[in-house]
Amino acid sequence: MNMLKIPVSFPLNRLSLAIALVPFTHPVFAQDTQLSPIVVEAQAQEAPLVGASTVDTETIQFLRPATSDTASLLRDVPGLNLNSAGGVSSLPSIHGLADDRLRIKVDGMDLIASCPNHMNPPLSYIDPSNVGTLQVFAGITPVSLGGDSIGGTIIANTLSPEFAATGQELTKGELGAFYRSNNDAYGGNAAATYATDAFSINYNGSWSQADNYTAGDDFKTSKATGRAGHTLPLDEVGSTAYETQNHTLGIALKSGDNQFDAKLGYQKMDEQLYPNQRMDMLDNEQKRINMGWLRDFEWGGLEVRAYYEDVDHTMDFGDDKRIWYGNFSGGAMAENGLPCSPIGPDFAYGMPMYSESDTTGVTVKADIDLSASDVLRVGSEYQRYRLDDYWKASGANMWPGTFQNINDGERDRLAVFTEWESQIDKQWLTLLGVRYERVEMDADDVQGYG
Repeated sequence: MNMLKIPVSFPLNRLSLAIALVPFTHPVFAQDTQLSPIVVEAQAQEAPLVGASTVDTETIQFLRPATSDTASLLRDVPGLNLNSAGGVSSLPSIHGLADDRLRIKVDGMDLIASCPNHMNPPLSYIDPSNVGTLQVFAGITPVSLGGDSIGGTIIANTLSPEFAATGQELTKGELGAFYRSNNDAYGGNAAATYATDAFSINYNGSWSQADNYTAGDDFKTSKATGRAGHTLPLDEVGSTAYETQNHTLGIALKSGDNQFDAKLGYQKMDEQLYPNQRMDMLDNEQKRINMGWLRDFEWGGLEVRAYYEDVDHTMDFGDDKRIWYGNFSGGAMAENGLPCSPIGPDFAYGMPMYSESDTTGVTVKADIDLSASDVLRVGSEYQRYRLDDYWKASGANMWPGTFQNINDGERDRLAVFTEWESQIDKQWLTLLGVRYERVEMDADDVQGYG
């Protein structure tokens, strides 16, 4: 396997040091010298919460060139396994529980895989080049991060906004590219940042695509795929190709003890084929906006966040799967590529499935410093989820109308929590919390193809 990763950075800030040697021919007497104040600024490092397994920065940077699947960065976390699916959408599994049994937060947003087959899990919306931090709670999850799950919690954050030192400007960028020979996978990423001491704007974008990958040797006895005129080599694993692009634009402002941030995200996944499912993802478009306010007080800190996500998702049979279904004359019309009407009572052309969803959420959380060793966390969360899932007519038993699988689906979730963390000594820390959640669901009547 050949891999190429070309990072290019161009910081425009420079630091120079000059030393002058001057011979003295006269006596030198000590004088009082008053130095100007020197301000040193740095980002605070948060201590990991109890029970968290953190993927360190070095591991993330090491694995980035070898994968386009962000979930694969979690491969070495104890208690977590990956269910291989499409090329960029592996499903994390914690102690055998996956999908909606896990809570996955991306930049503070609770995102839901609207696809019935979970082909668009939350981590698929972040490219590995844009991952800042990853944390996994594979055991007991603090109530401030848990809820709406029984398996565990995964916290993923993109790169944090950067600010320049007081009175200075920061400009930098990065370009990257990769190539993997097995499946002719290639792609690239670009990032650019401009910042002052109070304003920061950042763009991060990536694009990648791959063909089917090949096995170590022939593992099949037939080149047939079930689609007329389409064959695959005996060592090629069908339905493993993909093509995706992700873009994030972030803006942040600092004013005194306040920080405001907003991130706009967009994904366009033209295809992601699945070797272990009947269906393939043939289009997925996600648009999201995420806004936050952080404020430091004498008593602690406050965080308020609001977000919105819109998803349009399409599934059907890809190029490596049989597309014609039904009762054909002689049993061989489709196999021989004979012309057929795409919709009729005896045969069908694929099975198109569509999902449309939007998610709105608000989170309010406060950290209250009771003492040097005690912190009280209180907060509330609200999530509004709407989903329509429908299958258009394609023939045979799947016509003449549209199959409404979920019609105006509604799911509203409200939660409140309180959590007390106490550092007893250097070896012992206690965490006690209570969380209450209320979930309401509803949907309109549905109908079959008829």
